[in-house]
Amino acid sequence: MPQRVLFISNGHGEDNHSAHVIRTLRKLAPEIDIAAIPIVGEGNAYRRLGVPILGPTQVLPSGGFTYVNRWLLLKDIQAGLLSLSLRQIKAIRRHGPAFDLVHATGDSVGQTCAYLTGRPFISFISCLSALYEGHLQTDFVMRFAIRSPRCRAVITRDPYTAKDLQKQGFEKVHYGGIPSLDWLIPQGKDLQLMPAVPMVALLPGSRMPEAVRNFKLMMQFVVESTRLMGNTVQFRAALVPALMRELGAIAADLGWQYDAGQLTYELDDGAIAAIRCYDDAFNDIVCHTTLVIGMAGLAVDQAVALGKPVIQIPGEGPQFNYAFAEAQDRLLGMSAQTIGTGPATPETLVEAAHCLQKTLNNADYLAACVDNGRDRLGTPGASKRIAQLILDNLNADPIEVTPPTPTAERGTITP
Repeated sequence: MPQRVLFISNGHGEDNHSAHVIRTLRKLAPEIDIAAIPIVGEGNAYRRLGVPILGPTQVLPSGGFTYVNRWLLLKDIQAGLLSLSLRQIKAIRRHGPAFDLVHATGDSVGQTCAYLTGRPFISFISCLSALYEGHLQTDFVMRFAIRSPRCRAVITRDPYTAKDLQKQGFEKVHYGGIPSLDWLIPQGKDLQLMPAVPMVALLPGSRMPEAVRNFKLMMQFVVESTRLMGNTVQFRAALVPALMRELGAIAADLGWQYDAGQLTYELDDGAIAAIRCYDDAFNDIVCHTTLVIGMAGLAVDQAVALGKPVIQIPGEGPQFNYAFAEAQDRLLGMSAQTIGTGPATPETLVEAAHCLQKTLNNADYLAACVDNGRDRLGTPGASKRIAQLILDNLNADPIEVTPPTPTAERGTITP
């Protein structure tokens, strides 16, 4: 029988990290049987790869970001969080013992779930970093899980955190990186760029309806930037399909014109603010942009890793609010600039436009962002490094684990 690997993740970004590792693992060892249990959301990153989901899924109000706004935890509980969690634990205990190795991506929740399988596991703490505070404080649950003999490896997203954990006395620590960087390659999409004109990428995030609110703020920002700079800069938006489908209604709501992916707005002086929008060109937009206007998490991290500066405009959340943006400032260092200390106001957008103008004219700063991104987030190759660790541990000497229990047939999707 083929060897089996179970991926557990507690977050949308964590799902994406795991999905990129799975893509590489399938190339290196296509015979391995893979399944997943996403703890947050519906696990769409897994579903797009055809990975069986072995447990219940549900979209909750917080989107997994209760640490940003604790009031959302109450909403999650009202929406069925406790019942969902119990059913997920049952699925983990039922299916986990049938796998040779578990790969857990996330914080203490994900690592606890991996521990509950009773199987050897690899811990990818992708959402944790010593860069936030200069030293990574781990809670009791996390320390218990990753010090367990069944934890075969601890993987970090940045090299600084790997060194910090090693100094703290943690064993089996490896620098991994950001798996999605390995697949962040331009696909040759025609962005209709004007030569020698700086391009600015708009990244409003992927979670609806928050992404709609974020993009409306960005559209107003583009108006202020055009009022200040004229057409000396060009804007390209990387949107998810659900947001792309809303553009006609969004344009009508804000007094813009929309036609075949092009948003336009005429200012009082006759200048035209314009945004070309795509739902299939993220790689090309991020790779070719000069600067990013970011209201997202992982997408912003990827841009910074490529050496792009980011201007952040806080929204209302639940994900991208000022608390999240401020944390990103600490994670990303000089490459990130956050405008304002709360949900964006018209004054915030004017300030952001001036920041854009100043930043684009600072050649030394733009050059320094290239080195900063590499130093803080490391280099590409994460998906291969992590996939190889999985293969190495599948072939490692066995350890005493919880005996397997009867489980569903391979590939069964539990509702």
